[in-house]
Amino acid sequence: MPRTVEVAVIGGGYAGVAAANRLAGHDRVAVTLINPRPHFTERIRLHQLAAGTHEAVADYRDVLAGGVRLVAGTVTRIDAAGRALTLADGDTLGYDYLIYAVGSGPADPGVPGAAAYAHGVATLEDARRLAAAVRSAPASAPLVVVGGGLTGVETAAELAAQGRAVTLVCGARLAPSLHATGRRAVARLLGGLGVRVLDGPGAEAAEVTPGEVRLADGRELPAAVTVWAGGFAAPDLAARSGLRTDALGRMVTDETLTSVDDPRIVAAGDAAAPAAGRYRMSCQAAVQAGPQAAETVLTRIRGADPAPLRVRFVAQCVSLGRQAGVVQLTHRDDRPARGFVGGRTGAAVKELICRGTLHLLAGEARRAARRARRTADGAARPTLATGRERRPAA
Repeated sequence: MPRTVEVAVIGGGYAGVAAANRLAGHDRVAVTLINPRPHFTERIRLHQLAAGTHEAVADYRDVLAGGVRLVAGTVTRIDAAGRALTLADGDTLGYDYLIYAVGSGPADPGVPGAAAYAHGVATLEDARRLAAAVRSAPASAPLVVVGGGLTGVETAAELAAQGRAVTLVCGARLAPSLHATGRRAVARLLGGLGVRVLDGPGAEAAEVTPGEVRLADGRELPAAVTVWAGGFAAPDLAARSGLRTDALGRMVTDETLTSVDDPRIVAAGDAAAPAAGRYRMSCQAAVQAGPQAAETVLTRIRGADPAPLRVRFVAQCVSLGRQAGVVQLTHRDDRPARGFVGGRTGAAVKELICRGTLHLLAGEARRAARRARRTADGAARPTLATGRERRPAA
């Protein structure tokens, strides 16, 4: 009788949960999800956490399939040859297949003083520290947000909507991923919130000090709190484990999301760099890539060839406080189209998407429960080609 296949998923974000839920409920497939926190982080709401308008966390019981084993811990090394994971507390966990979905964090600022004196907004812990710093600052104190991408725009707008005096340092261009029509709408809405937008030549941060941000053109901006929203990179776990990564630390994979170094390792979400069809780091891509990574594993277990990755984009969504937003329509390859939805309708659509993402994960969890019931009733008994025998370590 074929034994149970052990699949470990590193990372409990959008891609990791989506992958674990797709794997759960299949006959003789056991799924373990390893995540540093015992709760799910709504990363697309971290700018709200920073401004005190949302807690940005959810209970895993609401989004994760019941058959998934959840381990609260941090993986410090992947032993690909031995098919084992080492955790920070010294424990080890064996696996037959691994899904690498560690997400992303703040990229190295590369600007003097930024790491020491600026607050990030890319992780739950960063956003909580930023929220505490904002609360401690006087109501009239100047705040500076560095980064003109969607994260920086949303953070600046959310803080300004709370009555804060905010300057947004964009570099060359505000919201460069949007179409010119969407950028103009974003600029107008930021102006309505009182955000001072600095972009164009010389509008790059050159140095951060305890109370100031200095720009490349010599301008000096007073800053009681500086927020750094200048880009993302993947954690270095894959690189430290001897697996090939790209310049942003993402695991290099083939078109099926399989690691180019090991057919038993599959990557998804922000931490994956497919050989073809690379996608923007985003929740929108993660909830599509996660299930496809799971399907790659299930297909390999059955001894078949997995299908290539397909990620299709619909829009880029940016909230501007609680009362306005811009939903920039895009082509399937994420190139911005001319059309957009703005104002209160844009805010409503963005909020619907934030809530809908959790409903999407919860829906896959319910489907996993139905699969498990059918399996228990004997309705689905696929034969699994497991390869060599191995059991998880303690």
